[in-house]
Amino acid sequence: MKRKAAKPAVRKPKTKSSRASRTIALLVATRKGAWLLHSDAARKNWRTDGPHFLGHIVSHMVLDPRDGHTLLAATKTGHLGPTLMRSTDRGRTWQEAKQPPAFAKVPEGEKGRAVDHTFWLTPGHRDEPNVWYAGTSPQGLFRSSDGGVTWQPFSMINDDMTYRKWMGTAQDGTPDGPKLHSIIIDPRDRRHMLFGMSGGGVHESKDGGKTWQVIINGMEVVQGYNLDPKIPTFHDPHCVRICPSNPDRLYQQNHCGIYRRDGNGAWERIGRSMPKTVGDIGFPLVVHRAQSARNLCGGNRAVCIGGRRFDESVDPGRVAFVHGPRRGRGARRDGRRRSRRAGTTVSRDPLSHDRRAGPHPPPHPFVRQRRAGARDFTAVECAG
Repeated sequence: MKRKAAKPAVRKPKTKSSRASRTIALLVATRKGAWLLHSDAARKNWRTDGPHFLGHIVSHMVLDPRDGHTLLAATKTGHLGPTLMRSTDRGRTWQEAKQPPAFAKVPEGEKGRAVDHTFWLTPGHRDEPNVWYAGTSPQGLFRSSDGGVTWQPFSMINDDMTYRKWMGTAQDGTPDGPKLHSIIIDPRDRRHMLFGMSGGGVHESKDGGKTWQVIINGMEVVQGYNLDPKIPTFHDPHCVRICPSNPDRLYQQNHCGIYRRDGNGAWERIGRSMPKTVGDIGFPLVVHRAQSARNLCGGNRAVCIGGRRFDESVDPGRVAFVHGPRRGRGARRDGRRRSRRAGTTVSRDPLSHDRRAGPHPPPHPFVRQRRAGARDFTAVECAG
C-alpha cells in the first residue's frame, strides 16, 4: 500500500493585525544617560522609557538579537569609573557586571594600562548564545562567556607588543582616547572575526582570534605629514560593517573617506562621488539588510545611502542621499520626492529628520535597525 505524499507546509502570509502587533524600540545612548523609545510598527505614537543611568556617559547600548530581551550597556561615571550594566527584561531592571573588562595586572614596578571606558559591544555568534565581545579605550579586546556577567581579555591583542606599538599612546587618536570598535563576527563562521582600531587600522582573524592579519591595502592616510600608508598606526577607521546579504563584502567609514572591500581584495574608496557640500568623512555607517548595493552612512551634514555612486537631492543638509540599482525613472520611496535623473533613485530617507514630515517625525535622524529574536520586538539603535 502506497503512502500518501505529505503536503508541503504552506506559510501563512502575515496579516495586517500581526504586523500591527510588532513593537519597535529605539535605543538611545548619550553622555547623560540612556533612553528606550517604544512605538508600534507604524511609528506614529512613541512612549519614552528613561532616563536609565542618569548622568552616566553611555557609550553603547545593544539588544541581544539571539533572545530579544537581553540588553547590555557600557557606562561610565566620573566618580565610580567604567562598568557594564546588564538587563534580561528589556530594560525594566539592571544589574552591574561582576567583573567588567580590565587589563591584566603587570608586575610591580612596571607601568600597566587601565580601561577608561568600554566603547563597543557585540553579541557573539548565534551558536554561542552567552558569548559577547567588548572593545575598550585604550584599545583592548575582551570576551564574556556568561552573558556579560564576567569579562576576560581575549586573544593576544591586548599584550602583543606589535599591536601596542600600532595602538599608539593614550594621548593619540580621538579626544576621549583611542578605541577598539566595530567587532564583527561572520554569521556563517564564528571563527571569522574582524575589528577596527582608532588608530591602528582594521584587523581580521579566520581562526577564532588565534592569529590576526592587518587589512589596510588600498586605504589612504592623511596627506601633508609624510605618513607611510603601510603602517597601521596611521589608519583611523571610524566604523566597519559587514554586509548581511553578502558577508564577503565590508564597508568602512574612515577618517579618509568611505570604502568598500570585496572578498580578499583591496579597499576601494567609494565616497569620492559624494556631494562636495557633504563630503565622505563621517562616523556611523549601516548596511541595508537585504540589498548589498545599499548602505547608510552618517556624514558631516546628512545621511547617505549608496554603493559606488552617491547623489544629492535638492535639499542638502536636511535630507538623505539614496542610490540603488538602475530602475529607469526615479522611484517614489516615501511619497515626497521623485528623482529627475534616469537610472538613479533619489529621495528623502524615511529615517532622516524632516520638519515637514508631519507632527510626529522620527525621534532621531541616524538609526540602525536590528531584528530581535522575538517576533514582536524590533530594536533600533541610535547611531549618533
